[in-house]
Amino acid sequence: MSRPDDAQDYTPDEVIEWSEKYRPKTLARIAGNKKPVSDLCAWAKAWKHGIPDKKAAILYGKPGIGKTTAAYALAHDFNWEVIELNASDQRTAASIRKVAGSASRTAALCGGIRLIVLDEADNIHGNADRGGAQALGKIIKDTSQPILLTANDLYGVSQSIKNLCVPIAFRSMQSRSIIPVLKKICQNEGLSCDVDVLQKVAETAHGDVRSAINDLQAVAAGKSELRVEDVVTSSRDPRDTIFDALKKIFKGKDIKEALDATYGIDETPDDLIQWVDENLPAQYRGADMARGFAMLSRADLFLGRVQLRQNYRMWRYAGAIMSSGIAAAKSREYHGARFMPPSRWRRLKSTRTSRQIRDAVSEKIGLACHISQKYAQLNVLPFIKILFSDSDYAVPLAARMDLDLDEIAYITGSKKSTKKVKTIHQEAREMTDGETSERIETFGRLGAYREGAEEGAGAVRAEVRVRPQKPRKEPKKEEKEEKEEKKPQTSLFDF
Repeated sequence: MSRPDDAQDYTPDEVIEWSEKYRPKTLARIAGNKKPVSDLCAWAKAWKHGIPDKKAAILYGKPGIGKTTAAYALAHDFNWEVIELNASDQRTAASIRKVAGSASRTAALCGGIRLIVLDEADNIHGNADRGGAQALGKIIKDTSQPILLTANDLYGVSQSIKNLCVPIAFRSMQSRSIIPVLKKICQNEGLSCDVDVLQKVAETAHGDVRSAINDLQAVAAGKSELRVEDVVTSSRDPRDTIFDALKKIFKGKDIKEALDATYGIDETPDDLIQWVDENLPAQYRGADMARGFAMLSRADLFLGRVQLRQNYRMWRYAGAIMSSGIAAAKSREYHGARFMPPSRWRRLKSTRTSRQIRDAVSEKIGLACHISQKYAQLNVLPFIKILFSDSDYAVPLAARMDLDLDEIAYITGSKKSTKKVKTIHQEAREMTDGETSERIETFGRLGAYREGAEEGAGAVRAEVRVRPQKPRKEPKKEEKEEKEEKKPQTSLFDF
């Protein structure tokens, strides 16, 4: 990721991470990943001749291998201004349009090119980022400035966004490529160490250059000489992937090793059972598969009790059964079958937009009817769908709840480009805007209203929509006279 020649100036008392101190400023200083860096340069050079067909590029790969560093180094080499929207920011449709949208349509102050960097594009989902992916896709289509996305997992990025981008893969660096980087840092910091020390640090980083540099800084704290023993005691605990755990569960022979594998992954038992359930039919056969599903069923009982009683200590029993129990269920070794992610997750991902629209409609129904969103979704939304089959009900309901095209299309079960959906939406808008308007002349700060007033200097004209009022009913003459004759009571005995 970095070479020490890029070390920046800091005061002696200032503590800063070496990964930042030695972050490369230019693409030429980036260690490793020569092919992706070359592809990135080729994409950037296309902007010198106008707007290319692919206005955005996506850099993807594991964390700590130089994706964000490459983005800033590219901006430095091409003298581009940088606008960044990172994972700590809220990436809703409104915020993306506000930050990236305006930046994508205007050039830099000096008239040059402005690079828009969106970090962790694979994490634009959920309630906090609702509508962000759709807004980002539109910005990429309309942009006149280059856009760079970074992602740890390319599969987590919306397909519509991937189709608009040039994909550039960054690979984890090998230990032999990390060692020269660490060696230069040691020379700059005045550290004495053997190659074996650097080899150990590079191996424990598992291809993550940033982690290797941070580990070296942690080991070297307060020392002028490093030994292998220092690295062994300070080495990080590498996390197994879910595929490593599945291999030990389905392919291994040691049930304790299978159980220990579940402790080293960043997956909850609720997620792990989805992986095991998806791969069990492909890994086992016959009676072994039946015994495996029996174990899985028992583990699911414990997970159900966790939800019911909020007793998360039962997770340990569920994890033990779905790991050691599944491993002990096989009577022979199985080979050849690949591990696949849960298909349920793929289905949920494909229906994410539909579920977000459903939740938005339910929320609007709840606000209109003064009920909860959940109750509206379960009990009212089905009847709303029936009512929308009749335009006499559909139009006033759409106007009352201020539904947009996507929401009307969801309720009717039609595409938003159909004539039916457009007609309902248009008539609902006309109904909303059909209120009578009265012209009010506003004078001064507070303003005053009077009928027949002539327009004077400084008059401000405003349009205010008011609903037509029914004419007030004048009281009958007899009732009016009776009220005038009736005198107020002066005392308790004055009748």
